[in-house]
Amino acid sequence: MKPVRFWLLRHALVEARARAVLYGANDVPVCRETLAAEKSLYEQLAARLPSPARWLVSPLSRTRETALAIFAAGYPEQALTVEPALIEQTLGAWEGLAQAEVAALFARRPDQFWPLPADVRPPGGGESMADVVARVGATLTRLATRHEGEDVIAVVHGGVIRAALAHVLGIAAEQAQNISVGNLSLTRVEWHAQGWWIAGVNEAPR
Repeated sequence: MKPVRFWLLRHALVEARARAVLYGANDVPVCRETLAAEKSLYEQLAARLPSPARWLVSPLSRTRETALAIFAAGYPEQALTVEPALIEQTLGAWEGLAQAEVAALFARRPDQFWPLPADVRPPGGGESMADVVARVGATLTRLATRHEGEDVIAVVHGGVIRAALAHVLGIAAEQAQNISVGNLSLTRVEWHAQGWWIAGVNEAPR
């Protein structure tokens, strides 16, 4: 079996109003000012990402807008395939609440990286982080089978990338929540006949 190389790219920074709350799977737009100011980062991504490659985005516009910015910076424009299973964690009724407000429900410090314990499902149809790990892990396995020998660039979300690392490393969802994933950072994982291999985590575009 030929290896499958996944290039997991976190989307661009979202607008300031969204960053003030838990936005989860809400379809919030990217920050236009940052998008324009970081042109050089998109040029670096355009030069670094492999071509040819298969491009995937989540159903949320911030992933598509990020991909289009990379194409505008010099990467040959590609068809974008929407992969619904790579959407960000759905937070149900808690989407739109301040992190401190949710943290207070569980006696967690407001300055903790993520206010929600990994095994808790928010009311109103929300997912736990453990649910996301299961969803993303199954999706990576399916994509690895489908795209043997290919480079797969997936513009996704911080929670999705943490879930992918939890799946590949076999660590608990609670531990994965402590992994930093910067906007426009690359995490590279590969599927080989012997199993998963991590090539890089949270790499800067250059």
